[in-house]
Order: sequence, then structure tokens, then C-alpha cells
Amino acid sequence: MNRQLAITRRELLAAAPAVVPASALGLGGAVPPSDRITMAAIGLGSRGRYVLGHFLEQKDVRVVAVADCFAERRAAGKQDVDRHYGSSDCAQYRLHERILERRDIDAVLIATGDRWHAVLSVLAARAGKDVYSEKPFNLTIAEGRSLVREMKQRGTVWQCGTQRRSNPAYKFVVDVVRSGRIGKLRAITASLGSEGWRTNGVATPEPQPDPEVFDYDRWLGQSPWAPYSRLRVALWRLNWVTSAGIIADMGPHYFDFAQWAHGTEMSGPVEYESNGISHEGGFNNIPWFFHVRARYADGVLLLVDTGPKGVRFDGDKGWIQLMDEGAILADPKPVLAGLDVPNGDWKIMTPHIRNFLECVRSRRQTASYPELAHRAHTIAHCANISLRLRRRLRWAPEEERFAGDDEANGMLARPMRAPWQI
Repeated sequence: MNRQLAITRRELLAAAPAVVPASALGLGGAVPPSDRITMAAIGLGSRGRYVLGHFLEQKDVRVVAVADCFAERRAAGKQDVDRHYGSSDCAQYRLHERILERRDIDAVLIATGDRWHAVLSVLAARAGKDVYSEKPFNLTIAEGRSLVREMKQRGTVWQCGTQRRSNPAYKFVVDVVRSGRIGKLRAITASLGSEGWRTNGVATPEPQPDPEVFDYDRWLGQSPWAPYSRLRVALWRLNWVTSAGIIADMGPHYFDFAQWAHGTEMSGPVEYESNGISHEGGFNNIPWFFHVRARYADGVLLLVDTGPKGVRFDGDKGWIQLMDEGAILADPKPVLAGLDVPNGDWKIMTPHIRNFLECVRSRRQTASYPELAHRAHTIAHCANISLRLRRRLRWAPEEERFAGDDEANGMLARPMRAPWQI
């Protein structure tokens, strides 16, 4: 399938030995090698291995390599791949460059820490690879805009791992809202949960491990240098230096959903006001409790809190809510009357992965394409900036600037540690 090295089926057969496995010929329902999409995975933590498992299930995909900063993780990833194919062929690398320089790889799955998503997406695009990237795909609005430009310039097929966009239950709720069953939309409440975010501790400096066991410098990526600490590595999501917090972690899923139902996918709220509670000391400087009030130009409110995960749409005639584990609730009863209500479990992955693979073949735009994903992530970053500055901010979605606030505009980007820049 590789665009640079693709050979025809006739050439494959001419070069083949007299006896070949049926799978190599595409018999018995197997996909012949010349029609497969060759992939690699970069980042093999719990999320990376979970998503990789879904790619392995696709008959038209062949995973040939994995990479991770942790030796233990890359070995586990290789084991997953080899066990699935019944072989020992999967290559494992510490350095992502080894994957990007391979001309036989069509696409990469990026499931590293958040600070790497945009950087690796751009490096992969420059190497001629298509990309499926986990979210949040950026740490700043400027970083997101840079990725959008790069993917467009290079014609890269790029999909953000906001798999709810391809979940039939989410489309069902969007259709209910847009059809007027709850009346005129007034407010959207996105509850992001708060489990695990109250953890705290002190990142005490420790001797840096052997890079072959754990490459800490590479793990930091674009983030400023800081002494190695096991706590810093384990709790990286709880510090602004290596993360963008809970709002950017869960928010892009729900903000994309909200904008979809509201019909503002290429825009966003024009005003933000936030308040929250953070730890007074220690490593954790991410607010573990918060409330964000954002307003769209038409007056519709987007409210963000730490309640049980789900999104609720309130209209002047009723409401509908989709909980993260799949339940769809509504009131009054006529909101769902006569409808076949689907299950909205967030774990449904296959439609999103199939969409990506089909777009790799067709070169069409994915379901969670760069500009769409960027707009949802922008809401998360604007909310974070308002939360950190503790004041109301006015935002111009078209210009991607705050009105009359140099300090807030100064937070649209942040320095990126060399050489990891885009």
C-alpha cells in the first residue's frame, strides 16, 4: 500500500515462489500484502496499546514496528503485535526517527504524552506518513494552528483520536438537538469528571535512568528541562509544564460534540469566565475543581465542570443528556418519543479507525480533521487561560486572539525546547 514502494499484484505474483500461503494471495478472505496499509505505533502506554489493539483487528492493516521511550513498553507493544500475527517480525525502537525513516510505512499511530502529539504529527507528515493522533493533539493554540497549516500544505491524512465523532449515538443526540425536539438551544453542559486529579506530591530529584531503559530526555520532548523524578513521570498530567490539564484532556471530546450540535464547528465561544481550586503546594498545579462559563455570539452558554462525565443540552422545551458510559437521558418524554435510542459507550472505536483507514486510501478528509479538532481544542485552551488568569476574557474565533489583553495573548504559544519545534 505504501505510496512510494507500492507494487502491482501481478508483480507480486511474478516474484513469488511456486507455493505461497493463501493469505499472501488474498484468498480465504485475507487482504493481500499489496493492498494492506502498513503502520507503526509511537507511544505504548495503556492508551497506546489499547488503540493499537483496535488497529491490529483491521484485516487491511499490517503493523510492522513500535517505538517508545520505555524499554518495557516497547517490548510489550512488540509482544502484542507478534502474538496477533503469530510471528516475531515486529521491530521495536527507542527512537521515533527509526520509524519515520522507513519508506515501507504508510501511517503512524501517535499515542505518546500530550507534549509530543503535534510535534510527532508534523515530523511524520514531513516524512510522508499519514497520522492517527491521540488527543489532546496540542499544548497551545499556536501549536494547533501550526499543525493545521502543515497537514494542509503536505496533503497528509490526519485523524484526531476523538472517537466519539464517529460514534452513532453522538450523531443521534446531535440530530435530536438540531431537529428542535428540545426547542431552542440555550445551554450546553460538559462535565469532565475529576477522578485522579486531586493526587499530589513532591517531585524530588533522582539519578537519571539509563536511556536504553527509559529515555527521560526524549520523554520530556518540547517541555523545559527538569530534573528526573519518578513522581514527575508518573503524574505528568498534573503539571502545566508537561500537560494542559483535565480540560484539555477530556474537553476536546465534548467540545467537539457541543459545537457539532450547535452548528459552530468552525467557530467557538466569544467570552470565557472561569474559577477553580488548585493545590497550594507540591507538584500538582492543575485545578482539580473548576467551573467555566463560555458564551457564544448567539447567547448559547457552554458550561464546563467536574461532574460525572457526560454532556447535556438544554433547550426551552426540554433537555437531552449523553452520559459517558452510554446512557441517553431526556425530559420530557416526547423528546425521544418514537426514536430508536442507541448505546453511546465511549469505548466504541472501530468506526473512527475505519474512517481513518478509508481516508488513507481515498485521500479524503477524515471525520476529525485538523481544523475541526483544532477548534474544539481551542475552547479547552481558552478556558485554561481564563482559569489561570482568573478573569473574564473576550475571544475572537476568526482572528484567534483575545480582545485587548496582551497577557492572555502571550499565552497562545509557549517556548518549545530544541530541537523539538514546529
